[in-house]
Amino acid sequence: MQDIAEQLQAWHASGRSFAVATVVGVSGSAPRDPGAALAVDAAGEAIGSVSGGCVEGAVYELCQAAIESGEPVLERFGYSDEDAFAVGLTCGGILDVFVQPVVPGADAGLDAGIAYIASGTPVALARVIAGPGGPGGPGGPGGLVGATVAVTADTHHGALSPAPSTVGALERAIVAEARAMLDAGRTGRVVLGLDGHPCDEHEQGTVTCFVESYVPAPRMLVFGAIDFAAAVVRIGKFLGYHVTVCDARPVFATARRFPDADEVVVDWPHRYLDSQLDRIDGRTVLCVLTHDAKFDIPLLERALRLPVGYVGAMGSRRTHRDRNARLREVGLTDAEIARLRSPIGLDLGSRTPEETAVSVAAEIIAHRRGGSCLPLSAGNGPIHHDVARAEDTAARDGGTPRPHAA
Repeated sequence: MQDIAEQLQAWHASGRSFAVATVVGVSGSAPRDPGAALAVDAAGEAIGSVSGGCVEGAVYELCQAAIESGEPVLERFGYSDEDAFAVGLTCGGILDVFVQPVVPGADAGLDAGIAYIASGTPVALARVIAGPGGPGGPGGPGGLVGATVAVTADTHHGALSPAPSTVGALERAIVAEARAMLDAGRTGRVVLGLDGHPCDEHEQGTVTCFVESYVPAPRMLVFGAIDFAAAVVRIGKFLGYHVTVCDARPVFATARRFPDADEVVVDWPHRYLDSQLDRIDGRTVLCVLTHDAKFDIPLLERALRLPVGYVGAMGSRRTHRDRNARLREVGLTDAEIARLRSPIGLDLGSRTPEETAVSVAAEIIAHRRGGSCLPLSAGNGPIHHDVARAEDTAARDGGTPRPHAA
Protein backbone atom coordinates (compact mmCIF):
# COMPACT_ATOMS: atom_id res chain seq x y z
CA MET A 1 0.00 0.00 0.00
CA GLN A 2 2.99 2.28 0.51
CA ASP A 3 3.44 2.66 -3.26
CA ILE A 4 -0.09 4.01 -3.68
CA ALA A 5 -0.36 5.82 -0.33
CA GLU A 6 -0.42 9.33 -1.81
CA GLN A 7 -3.44 8.58 -4.00
CA LEU A 8 -5.21 6.69 -1.21
CA GLN A 9 -4.72 9.65 1.10
CA ALA A 10 -6.20 11.94 -1.57
CA TRP A 11 -9.27 9.70 -1.94
CA HIS A 12 -9.60 9.43 1.82
CA ALA A 13 -9.28 13.19 2.39
CA SER A 14 -11.99 13.85 -0.20
CA GLY A 15 -14.36 11.44 1.53
CA ARG A 16 -14.36 9.04 -1.42
CA SER A 17 -15.09 5.34 -0.70
CA PHE A 18 -12.75 2.75 -2.18
CA ALA A 19 -11.55 -0.83 -1.77
CA VAL A 20 -8.00 -2.05 -1.31
CA ALA A 21 -6.91 -5.51 -2.49
CA THR A 22 -3.73 -6.68 -0.77
CA VAL A 23 -1.57 -9.74 -1.44
CA VAL A 24 -1.57 -11.49 1.95
CA GLY A 25 -0.12 -14.84 0.94
CA VAL A 26 2.28 -16.12 -1.72
CA SER A 27 3.22 -19.65 -2.66
CA GLY A 28 5.41 -20.82 -5.52
CA SER A 29 6.40 -18.61 -8.42
CA ALA A 30 3.94 -15.78 -7.83
CA PRO A 31 4.70 -12.38 -9.40
CA ARG A 32 4.28 -10.07 -6.38
CA ASP A 33 5.31 -10.18 -2.73
CA PRO A 34 2.95 -9.95 0.26
CA GLY A 35 1.86 -6.36 0.74
CA ALA A 36 1.46 -5.55 -2.97
CA ALA A 37 -1.82 -3.68 -3.37
CA LEU A 38 -4.39 -2.57 -5.92
CA ALA A 39 -7.10 -0.04 -5.04
CA VAL A 40 -10.32 0.89 -6.82
CA ASP A 41 -12.48 3.89 -5.95
CA ALA A 42 -16.26 4.24 -6.22
CA ALA A 43 -15.90 5.85 -9.66
CA GLY A 44 -13.95 2.86 -11.00
CA GLU A 45 -10.46 4.38 -11.05
CA ALA A 46 -7.74 1.81 -10.30
CA ILE A 47 -4.21 2.26 -8.97
CA GLY A 48 -1.49 -0.22 -8.06
CA SER A 49 -1.09 -3.90 -8.90
CA VAL A 50 -1.31 -7.28 -7.19
CA SER A 51 -0.07 -9.60 -9.93
CA GLY A 52 1.56 -7.72 -12.76
CA GLY A 53 -1.50 -8.30 -14.93
CA CYS A 54 -2.62 -11.93 -14.81
CA VAL A 55 -5.44 -11.60 -12.25
CA GLU A 56 -5.89 -7.82 -12.17
CA GLY A 57 -9.27 -7.95 -13.92
CA ALA A 58 -10.76 -10.40 -11.43
CA VAL A 59 -9.37 -8.45 -8.47
CA TYR A 60 -10.78 -5.23 -9.92
CA GLU A 61 -14.24 -6.82 -9.98
CA LEU A 62 -13.81 -8.04 -6.38
CA CYS A 63 -12.99 -4.47 -5.32
CA GLN A 64 -16.10 -3.12 -7.03
CA ALA A 65 -18.24 -5.79 -5.34
CA ALA A 66 -16.69 -4.99 -1.94
CA ILE A 67 -17.50 -1.29 -2.37
CA GLU A 68 -21.13 -2.17 -3.08
CA SER A 69 -21.54 -4.79 -0.33
CA GLY A 70 -19.33 -3.20 2.33
CA GLU A 71 -17.97 -6.69 3.11
CA PRO A 72 -14.33 -7.82 3.01
CA VAL A 73 -13.35 -10.99 1.16
CA LEU A 74 -10.32 -13.29 1.02
CA GLU A 75 -9.77 -14.88 -2.40
CA ARG A 76 -7.17 -17.39 -3.62
CA PHE A 77 -5.85 -17.33 -7.19
CA GLY A 78 -3.91 -20.18 -8.79
CA TYR A 79 -3.32 -21.70 -12.22
CA SER A 80 -6.17 -23.68 -13.77
CA ASP A 81 -5.11 -26.63 -15.93
CA GLU A 82 -8.72 -27.45 -16.83
CA ASP A 83 -9.51 -24.10 -18.39
CA ALA A 84 -6.71 -22.11 -19.96
CA PHE A 85 -8.97 -19.05 -19.93
CA ALA A 86 -9.91 -19.34 -16.26
CA VAL A 87 -8.70 -16.64 -13.93
CA GLY A 88 -5.35 -17.84 -12.68
CA LEU A 89 -1.60 -17.39 -12.54
CA THR A 90 0.08 -18.88 -15.59
CA CYS A 91 3.39 -18.82 -13.69
CA GLY A 92 2.05 -21.66 -11.54
CA GLY A 93 2.07 -19.79 -8.23
CA ILE A 94 -0.70 -19.03 -5.76
CA LEU A 95 -1.79 -15.63 -4.48
CA ASP A 96 -4.08 -15.00 -1.52
CA VAL A 97 -5.68 -11.58 -1.92
CA PHE A 98 -7.67 -9.81 0.81
CA VAL A 99 -10.11 -7.17 -0.44
CA GLN A 100 -11.27 -4.59 2.08
CA PRO A 101 -13.78 -1.78 1.53
CA VAL A 102 -12.81 1.58 3.02
CA VAL A 103 -15.30 4.27 3.99
CA PRO A 104 -13.47 7.36 5.31
CA GLY A 105 -14.33 7.94 8.96
CA ALA A 106 -15.85 4.50 9.51
CA ASP A 107 -12.76 2.65 10.80
CA ALA A 108 -10.36 4.42 13.15
CA GLY A 109 -7.61 1.87 12.51
CA LEU A 110 -7.73 2.24 8.74
CA ASP A 111 -8.09 6.02 8.95
CA ALA A 112 -5.01 6.30 11.17
CA GLY A 113 -3.04 3.75 9.14
CA ILE A 114 -3.57 5.54 5.84
CA ALA A 115 -2.59 8.86 7.44
CA TYR A 116 0.58 7.37 8.97
CA ILE A 117 1.63 5.68 5.71
CA ALA A 118 1.10 8.86 3.69
CA SER A 119 3.12 10.92 6.20
CA GLY A 120 6.03 8.47 6.26
CA THR A 121 5.56 7.64 9.95
CA PRO A 122 6.59 4.04 10.73
CA VAL A 123 3.43 2.02 11.34
CA ALA A 124 2.25 -1.59 11.26
CA LEU A 125 -1.24 -2.18 9.90
CA ALA A 126 -2.76 -5.36 11.40
CA ARG A 127 -5.91 -6.60 9.67
CA VAL A 128 -7.99 -9.66 10.54
CA ILE A 129 -8.31 -11.60 7.28
CA ALA A 130 -9.87 -14.86 8.52
CA GLY A 131 -11.57 -16.32 11.58
CA PRO A 132 -13.65 -19.31 12.69
CA GLY A 133 -16.49 -18.13 10.46
CA GLY A 134 -14.41 -19.12 7.46
CA PRO A 135 -11.91 -17.27 5.24
CA GLY A 136 -13.38 -14.80 2.86
CA GLY A 137 -16.35 -13.73 4.94
CA PRO A 138 -17.31 -11.49 7.82
CA GLY A 139 -18.47 -14.44 9.91
CA GLY A 140 -15.55 -14.52 12.35
CA PRO A 141 -16.02 -14.05 16.11
CA GLY A 142 -18.07 -10.93 16.61
CA GLY A 143 -17.56 -9.93 12.97
CA LEU A 144 -13.80 -9.53 13.38
CA VAL A 145 -12.84 -10.17 9.75
CA GLY A 146 -11.81 -6.80 8.34
CA ALA A 147 -11.09 -5.26 11.74
CA THR A 148 -7.93 -3.12 11.58
CA VAL A 149 -5.47 -1.85 14.17
CA ALA A 150 -2.75 0.69 13.28
CA VAL A 151 0.26 0.22 15.56
CA THR A 152 3.18 2.63 16.00
CA ALA A 153 6.17 2.35 18.32
CA ASP A 154 4.28 3.86 21.26
CA THR A 155 0.54 3.79 20.54
CA HIS A 156 -2.20 2.14 18.48
CA HIS A 157 -5.49 3.14 16.88
CA GLY A 158 -8.55 1.09 16.12
CA ALA A 159 -10.13 -1.83 17.92
CA LEU A 160 -11.48 -5.32 17.43
CA SER A 161 -15.19 -4.73 17.87
CA PRO A 162 -17.90 -5.53 18.65
CA ALA A 163 -15.99 -6.99 21.58
CA PRO A 164 -16.75 -10.40 23.04
CA SER A 165 -15.09 -11.16 26.35
CA THR A 166 -11.96 -12.65 24.77
CA VAL A 167 -11.27 -9.81 22.33
CA GLY A 168 -9.36 -7.75 24.90
CA ALA A 169 -6.64 -10.41 25.18
CA LEU A 170 -6.68 -10.99 21.44
CA GLU A 171 -6.32 -7.30 20.67
CA ARG A 172 -3.43 -6.92 23.12
CA ALA A 173 -1.68 -9.89 21.51
CA ILE A 174 -2.22 -8.52 17.98
CA VAL A 175 -0.83 -5.13 19.02
CA ALA A 176 2.22 -6.77 20.62
CA GLU A 177 2.89 -8.96 17.56
CA ALA A 178 2.44 -6.03 15.18
CA ARG A 179 4.79 -3.83 17.21
CA ALA A 180 7.47 -6.53 17.20
CA MET A 181 7.12 -6.93 13.42
CA LEU A 182 7.28 -3.16 12.97
CA ASP A 183 10.52 -3.06 14.93
CA ALA A 184 11.97 -5.71 12.61
CA GLY A 185 10.46 -4.17 9.46
CA ARG A 186 8.63 -7.43 8.68
CA THR A 187 5.37 -8.13 6.86
CA GLY A 188 3.48 -11.42 7.16
CA ARG A 189 0.73 -13.47 8.75
CA VAL A 190 0.10 -13.97 12.46
CA VAL A 191 -2.22 -16.76 13.66
CA LEU A 192 -3.65 -16.47 17.18
CA GLY A 193 -6.25 -18.20 19.29
CA LEU A 194 -9.19 -16.20 20.62
CA ASP A 195 -7.27 -15.95 23.91
CA GLY A 196 -4.35 -14.29 22.14
CA HIS A 197 -1.96 -17.24 22.22
CA PRO A 198 -0.03 -18.22 19.07
CA CYS A 199 -1.52 -21.13 17.13
CA ASP A 200 -0.93 -23.15 14.00
CA GLU A 201 -2.92 -21.81 11.06
CA HIS A 202 -4.62 -25.18 10.56
CA GLU A 203 -6.10 -25.27 14.06
CA GLN A 204 -9.78 -24.62 14.63
CA GLY A 205 -11.02 -21.47 16.35
CA THR A 206 -8.13 -19.23 15.32
CA VAL A 207 -7.86 -15.69 14.01
CA THR A 208 -5.47 -14.90 11.15
CA CYS A 209 -4.06 -11.38 10.89
CA PHE A 210 -2.01 -9.91 8.11
CA VAL A 211 0.51 -7.41 9.45
CA GLU A 212 2.09 -4.91 7.06
CA SER A 213 5.05 -2.93 8.34
CA TYR A 214 5.58 0.47 6.74
CA VAL A 215 9.01 1.78 7.59
CA PRO A 216 11.26 4.38 5.94
CA ALA A 217 12.90 3.31 2.69
CA PRO A 218 16.12 1.30 3.14
CA ARG A 219 19.29 3.34 2.86
CA MET A 220 22.05 3.18 0.29
CA LEU A 221 25.23 5.00 1.30
CA VAL A 222 27.50 5.71 -1.67
CA PHE A 223 31.00 6.76 -0.66
CA GLY A 224 33.09 8.46 -3.34
CA ALA A 225 31.71 11.20 -5.59
CA ILE A 226 33.09 9.76 -8.81
CA ASP A 227 31.44 9.35 -12.23
CA PHE A 228 30.43 5.76 -11.47
CA ALA A 229 28.65 6.98 -8.33
CA ALA A 230 26.08 8.97 -10.32
CA ALA A 231 24.94 5.81 -12.11
CA VAL A 232 24.83 3.83 -8.85
CA VAL A 233 22.71 6.59 -7.31
CA ARG A 234 20.22 6.43 -10.18
CA ILE A 235 19.80 2.67 -9.98
CA GLY A 236 19.63 2.83 -6.18
CA LYS A 237 16.69 5.22 -6.44
CA PHE A 238 15.09 2.92 -9.02
CA LEU A 239 15.32 0.05 -6.52
CA GLY A 240 13.59 2.14 -3.86
CA TYR A 241 16.55 3.16 -1.67
CA HIS A 242 17.02 6.46 0.11
CA VAL A 243 20.41 7.31 -1.39
CA THR A 244 23.16 9.40 0.21
CA VAL A 245 26.43 10.36 -1.49
CA CYS A 246 29.34 11.16 0.82
CA ASP A 247 32.81 12.45 -0.07
CA ALA A 248 35.36 14.51 1.83
CA ARG A 249 36.10 16.65 -1.26
CA PRO A 250 33.60 19.52 -1.59
CA VAL A 251 34.50 20.21 -5.21
CA PHE A 252 33.12 16.78 -6.18
CA ALA A 253 30.35 16.23 -3.60
CA THR A 254 27.73 18.63 -4.98
CA ALA A 255 23.99 18.38 -5.53
CA ARG A 256 24.52 19.53 -9.13
CA ARG A 257 26.66 16.47 -9.90
CA PHE A 258 24.21 14.11 -8.14
CA PRO A 259 20.71 15.48 -8.75
CA ASP A 260 19.09 12.09 -8.14
CA ALA A 261 20.57 11.66 -4.64
CA ASP A 262 18.39 12.30 -1.60
CA GLU A 263 21.41 13.75 0.23
CA VAL A 264 24.91 14.85 -0.71
CA VAL A 265 27.25 15.10 2.27
CA VAL A 266 30.72 16.61 2.48
CA ASP A 267 32.56 14.72 5.22
CA TRP A 268 35.15 12.05 5.76
CA PRO A 269 33.38 8.75 5.06
CA HIS A 270 34.19 7.07 8.38
CA ARG A 271 33.15 10.14 10.33
CA TYR A 272 29.84 10.36 8.49
CA LEU A 273 29.18 6.65 9.07
CA ASP A 274 29.83 7.14 12.79
CA SER A 275 27.14 9.84 12.82
CA GLN A 276 24.55 7.53 11.20
CA LEU A 277 24.60 4.55 13.56
CA ASP A 278 21.03 5.19 14.72
CA ARG A 279 19.74 5.34 11.12
CA ILE A 280 21.21 2.16 9.65
CA ASP A 281 19.90 -1.38 9.94
CA GLY A 282 20.04 -4.78 8.29
CA ARG A 283 18.53 -3.36 5.07
CA THR A 284 21.27 -0.73 4.65
CA VAL A 285 23.76 -1.15 1.79
CA LEU A 286 27.16 0.55 1.55
CA CYS A 287 28.88 1.06 -1.80
CA VAL A 288 32.48 2.18 -1.33
CA LEU A 289 33.65 3.58 -4.67
CA THR A 290 36.60 5.76 -3.65
CA HIS A 291 39.30 3.02 -4.01
CA ASP A 292 41.59 5.30 -2.01
CA ALA A 293 43.10 3.69 1.10
CA LYS A 294 43.03 6.84 3.21
CA PHE A 295 39.24 6.91 2.82
CA ASP A 296 38.52 3.20 2.47
CA ILE A 297 40.36 1.66 5.41
CA PRO A 298 38.90 3.75 8.28
CA LEU A 299 35.45 3.40 6.69
CA LEU A 300 35.59 -0.36 6.11
CA GLU A 301 37.11 -0.98 9.54
CA ARG A 302 33.81 0.31 10.97
CA ALA A 303 31.40 -0.86 8.27
CA LEU A 304 32.39 -4.53 8.38
CA ARG A 305 31.61 -4.65 12.10
CA LEU A 306 28.12 -3.19 11.69
CA PRO A 307 24.89 -5.21 11.17
CA VAL A 308 24.25 -3.81 7.69
CA GLY A 309 22.92 -5.82 4.76
CA TYR A 310 25.70 -5.33 2.21
CA VAL A 311 29.18 -3.78 1.97
CA GLY A 312 30.87 -3.59 -1.42
CA ALA A 313 34.07 -1.83 -2.47
CA MET A 314 35.33 -0.86 -5.92
CA GLY A 315 38.86 -1.59 -7.07
CA SER A 316 41.08 -3.89 -9.07
CA ARG A 317 42.20 -7.34 -7.92
CA ARG A 318 45.48 -5.79 -6.79
CA THR A 319 43.62 -3.07 -4.86
CA HIS A 320 41.46 -5.77 -3.27
CA ARG A 321 44.48 -7.76 -2.05
CA ASP A 322 46.18 -4.64 -0.71
CA ARG A 323 42.96 -3.50 0.98
CA ASN A 324 42.48 -6.86 2.70
CA ALA A 325 46.05 -6.80 4.01
CA ARG A 326 45.53 -3.30 5.44
CA LEU A 327 42.24 -4.37 7.06
CA ARG A 328 44.01 -7.26 8.80
CA GLU A 329 46.66 -4.82 10.02
CA VAL A 330 43.99 -2.69 11.73
CA GLY A 331 42.57 -5.74 13.49
CA LEU A 332 39.72 -7.12 11.38
CA THR A 333 39.27 -10.88 11.46
CA ASP A 334 39.02 -13.07 8.39
CA ALA A 335 35.29 -13.56 9.09
CA GLU A 336 34.74 -9.79 9.15
CA ILE A 337 36.75 -9.26 5.96
CA ALA A 338 34.78 -12.06 4.26
CA ARG A 339 31.66 -9.87 4.49
CA LEU A 340 33.23 -7.44 2.00
CA ARG A 341 32.07 -7.78 -1.62
CA SER A 342 35.18 -6.78 -3.51
CA PRO A 343 35.64 -6.07 -6.32
CA ILE A 344 32.08 -4.79 -6.13
CA GLY A 345 29.39 -6.15 -8.46
CA LEU A 346 28.75 -9.25 -10.55
CA ASP A 347 30.90 -10.23 -13.52
CA LEU A 348 28.79 -8.89 -16.39
CA GLY A 349 31.73 -7.63 -18.41
CA SER A 350 30.67 -4.09 -17.52
CA ARG A 351 32.58 -1.12 -18.91
CA THR A 352 30.51 2.04 -18.66
CA PRO A 353 29.31 3.62 -15.38
CA GLU A 354 25.75 2.55 -16.21
CA GLU A 355 26.76 -1.05 -16.90
CA THR A 356 28.80 -1.10 -13.70
CA ALA A 357 25.81 0.21 -11.75
CA VAL A 358 23.70 -2.65 -13.12
CA SER A 359 26.31 -5.18 -11.95
CA VAL A 360 26.38 -3.59 -8.48
CA ALA A 361 22.58 -3.58 -8.25
CA ALA A 362 22.43 -7.19 -9.41
CA GLU A 363 24.83 -8.27 -6.68
CA ILE A 364 22.85 -6.38 -4.02
CA ILE A 365 19.61 -8.06 -5.15
CA ALA A 366 21.20 -11.52 -5.31
CA HIS A 367 22.72 -11.09 -1.85
CA ARG A 368 19.41 -9.94 -0.40
CA ARG A 369 17.24 -12.59 -2.08
CA GLY A 370 19.62 -15.53 -2.10
CA GLY A 371 20.01 -15.67 -5.87
CA SER A 372 22.56 -17.98 -7.50
CA CYS A 373 23.68 -15.35 -10.06
CA LEU A 374 23.31 -17.96 -12.81
CA PRO A 375 21.10 -17.45 -15.88
CA LEU A 376 17.52 -18.56 -15.18
CA SER A 377 17.73 -20.69 -18.31
CA ALA A 378 20.56 -22.70 -16.71
CA GLY A 379 18.35 -24.28 -14.06
CA ASN A 380 14.88 -25.64 -13.43
CA GLY A 381 14.43 -24.83 -9.76
CA PRO A 382 12.36 -22.06 -8.13
CA ILE A 383 12.79 -18.58 -9.58
CA HIS A 384 12.16 -16.88 -6.23
CA HIS A 385 14.98 -18.13 -3.98
CA ASP A 386 13.87 -16.35 -0.79
CA VAL A 387 10.47 -18.13 -0.83
CA ALA A 388 12.07 -21.52 -1.49
CA ARG A 389 14.61 -20.89 1.27
CA ALA A 390 11.85 -20.09 3.79
CA GLU A 391 9.95 -23.26 2.89
CA ASP A 392 13.10 -25.41 3.15
CA THR A 393 13.91 -23.92 6.55
CA ALA A 394 10.41 -24.67 7.83
CA ALA A 395 10.63 -28.24 6.54
CA ARG A 396 14.02 -28.80 8.21
CA ASP A 397 12.66 -27.46 11.49
CA GLY A 398 9.89 -30.02 11.38
CA GLY A 399 7.12 -27.46 11.21
CA THR A 400 4.50 -26.61 8.66
CA PRO A 401 5.92 -24.36 5.93
CA ARG A 402 4.40 -20.92 5.99
CA PRO A 403 5.09 -19.47 2.55
CA HIS A 404 2.89 -16.45 3.36
CA ALA A 405 5.36 -14.91 5.81
CA ALA A 406 7.54 -12.19 4.33
